[in-house]
Amino acid sequence: MRLTDQIHFNWQLFHGHRVRTVLMLVAVAIGVASVIMLTSLGEGARRYIDREFSSLGNRLLIVFPGRKETTGGGPPVYGTAPRDLTLEDALALGRVRDIRQIAPIIAGTALVARDSRDREVITIGTTRGFFEVRQLTVGAGAILPARADFEAMAICVLGAKLKNELFGNRSAVGEWVRIGDRRMRVIGVLGERGESLGLDMRDLVIIPVRTAEQLFNTQGLFRLMLELREGASETETQDHLRAVIRDRHEGEDDITIVSQDSIIAAFNNILTTLTLAIGAIAAISLLVAGILIMNISLISVTQRRQEIGLLKALGASGRQVRTLFLGESLLLVSLGSLLGIAFALLVVSLLATIWPDFPLAPPLWAIPAAVITALLSGLFFSWLPAKRAAALDPVLAMRGVVG
Repeated sequence: MRLTDQIHFNWQLFHGHRVRTVLMLVAVAIGVASVIMLTSLGEGARRYIDREFSSLGNRLLIVFPGRKETTGGGPPVYGTAPRDLTLEDALALGRVRDIRQIAPIIAGTALVARDSRDREVITIGTTRGFFEVRQLTVGAGAILPARADFEAMAICVLGAKLKNELFGNRSAVGEWVRIGDRRMRVIGVLGERGESLGLDMRDLVIIPVRTAEQLFNTQGLFRLMLELREGASETETQDHLRAVIRDRHEGEDDITIVSQDSIIAAFNNILTTLTLAIGAIAAISLLVAGILIMNISLISVTQRRQEIGLLKALGASGRQVRTLFLGESLLLVSLGSLLGIAFALLVVSLLATIWPDFPLAPPLWAIPAAVITALLSGLFFSWLPAKRAAALDPVLAMRGVVG
C-alpha cells in the first residue's frame, strides 16, 4: 500500500468516525498546547530577569557587608554583619582603578508627609552615582547634586507615583515635604519607570546618603553597587576590592562580592530547570492522550474486524495492517499537534499583548519537544492495538470473531 493510499484511507476513516477523531485531536492538542504555554511562562520569567538586570547597567559588582562563608548562606541580611560597611569604605573602594562609578545605599522606610497627606514608603539614601548605575532619569527637576555625596543636605527626589499622591497635578519641584522628623525640599521627580527587581521605582523617595545616616541613625550601608570600567577584569577588580577592605578592616576580608553576571547565570539556571520541570509535568497530559488513543484504537479494532479480515483476505500482510493502524495514529497525532501549536501560540501572543511588560515566549526547544513527545506517545500506545489487528485471522475476522 502506497503512502498516498494509506493517507486517503485514513482520511475516509476519520470522516466516518467524526466524534472519535475529534476526541483524539482535542486530547493531543491540549497536551501539546499545555507544554508550550507552561514553558512559555518559565521562559518569560527568565527573559524578565535578564531584562531587569540589564537595566541596572553593564558589568556591575554588588558588595554586601559580612562574608558568605561565615554566615553559611547567602549574602548577609541588612544589620546582621559583624562589621559595618561604611560610606568611607565605599569611597575607598571607588578609588580602585577599574571602578567607574559607585552607588552606596542605605535603605529603610519612613513616613513622607505633605500637608494632610502622608505615606510610609521605601527611603533610599545614596549618591548621585546611583542614578547612573541604575540608569534612572528625572521627569522634572534634577538628580542629587555632587555636594550630596558628602553633606547631609535636606533635599529629596520623589518617585512619580508618590509625587502624584502628595501633590496631585501640581508641580512638586521646589516644594517641601516631611520625611520622618525632617523637612526636605523636593529637587526632582523620577521619570515613569515601573518596577525594577521587585522595587517600585515610582513609589519611593531618594535622599542623600549622609542624610539617611542621620535619619536612620546608622553608618552601615545596606549594600554597595560598583560599575566596572570598559575592559576591566572582573576577577582582578574583586581581588583589589578585597585588598582595600582588608587594609581598612584590620586584615578581615568581611565582605561578600556578587557579580551581575553570576546573579544572571544563577537565575538562568534556576529558571531553566524550573521550565524543564514544568514542561515535563505538562507532558503528562500527552501520556493521558496516548492512553485515550490506545483505548479508542482497541475499540476501533473490534469494530473494524470484518474490514481487517477483508484486507487480509485480499492479500494484505500483517505488517501492512499494523502499518495502517500506526499510520492512522501518527496522522491523528500530527494533526492534533498542529492544532495545539496554533492554539498555544495564539494564546501566548494574546497574553503578550495584554501584559507587554512580561516577555512571554516559548523556548526554542518547547515546540519540537512537545511534538516529538506526542508522536512517541501516539506510536507507543497505538502499538498494542496495531499488533492485535495484525494478528487477526482473516476468516474469523470476517465472521466477526476476534481471535
